[in-house]
Amino acid sequence: MSETLTTAVEALNDKLGGQGFDGTAKFVLGDDGSLMIDSDGARLGDDDADVTLTAETETFQQIFEGELNPTNAFMAGKLTIDGDMGAAMRLASLLG
Repeated sequence: MSETLTTAVEALNDKLGGQGFDGTAKFVLGDDGSLMIDSDGARLGDDDADVTLTAETETFQQIFEGELNPTNAFMAGKLTIDGDMGAAMRLASLLG
């Protein structure tokens, strides 16, 4: 388990403020691996998900720290989304 992923899980759980997500989302952080968000919050994992978001680790760090809006990252081509766009939009509102 990489320190980058562990830090990302902690940052996401802080950002979610104890809330879960009403679906499943997978974040693929470049070559560092992946993590999941579901009704229980964020955790390490590589399970099937309603939506998969893929970006370089630095892009996700900026999103998780509130420095980059997920929608802007998508529009700039820094973030790709595969799957349920509705779930992606709900997730963006939680993270934004």
